[in-house]
Amino acid sequence: MITLKSPREIEMMAKSGEVLAGVHLGLRDMIKPGLDTWEIEEFADKYITEHGAKASEKGFEGYKFATCVSVNDEVAHGIPRKGLKLKDGDIVKVDMTVNKDGFESDSCWTYAVGNISEEDQKLMDVCKEALYRGIDQAVVGNRLGDIGFACQDFIENQNHMGDVRELIGHGIQPTMHEQPNVPAYGEPGKGLRLKEGMTITIEPMVNLGTWEITDRYDAKDDWTYYVSSDGTNSAQYEHTIAITKDGPKILTSQGDPIDEKYKL
Repeated sequence: MITLKSPREIEMMAKSGEVLAGVHLGLRDMIKPGLDTWEIEEFADKYITEHGAKASEKGFEGYKFATCVSVNDEVAHGIPRKGLKLKDGDIVKVDMTVNKDGFESDSCWTYAVGNISEEDQKLMDVCKEALYRGIDQAVVGNRLGDIGFACQDFIENQNHMGDVRELIGHGIQPTMHEQPNVPAYGEPGKGLRLKEGMTITIEPMVNLGTWEITDRYDAKDDWTYYVSSDGTNSAQYEHTIAITKDGPKILTSQGDPIDEKYKL
C-alpha cells in the first residue's frame, strides 16, 4: 500500500534525513587509503545512536550491521568487513537507512579513496548526474517511468556504462521498503502517476561495463552480495525524496549547492 504523507510527516522524515546526512558528511573527511571498512561501520553506528536515532538496517531480515559498504566492483549489499582496508584508487559505496522518532530516511553515496582514475571519476559523475535528472522528474502528475527514463537515457548515452536494472529504488515510510518500486530505467509516460505526499528513494547504480550483475557469496561472513558481471567498477547515489506541490524535495541533503532548489 502506498501512503501519502502530510507536511508534518515529511518534516519528520527530513529530521531523520539530517542524521543520515551527518554520517555522510563525516565520511567525506574520514574515507582515505588505509581505512578499514569496519571503521566506517563503527563511525556510522555511533553517530546515529548519539543523535537519538536507530540504524534501520540492523536486524532487518537478519542483517547485522548499520551500513552496507561496497567496494569497487561490488554493486550493492556489501558488508563492512574487519581487515578490509581501502586502497588508493578504490571507490566505495556506503548505503544506510536511519529511523528517528519513527520516521525513515535512506541514502547511499560513492566516495573516492585517495587518487582515483579519470574513468572512475567519470563513472561517479555520471551516476550522480543521473540521480538529479531523475529527481527533476519527481513532480506531481508525472509517472514513475519518467524518473526511470531520465536516469537511463543519460547513463546509456555515455560510452561503456551500464544502467543496473535488477536493483531499484522504492517507496519509504512507515518502513524502510514500501511500494512503489522506483526503477532507474523505464519508458516516459508509463507507470504509476506521482501524487503529492508520496515519499520515495531514487538510486541509480551504474557500472563501467555491462549493466548486468551477479551474486557473490562470501563464505567467511556467510553473506551474498552483488557485483558487476564483468568485474568493472560500480557507483551508486541515492536520496530520499518527497513529492510536493512545490516540486521534489530532498530529505537527505548534505548541503550541496545543487540541492538548494530541492530544499524543503
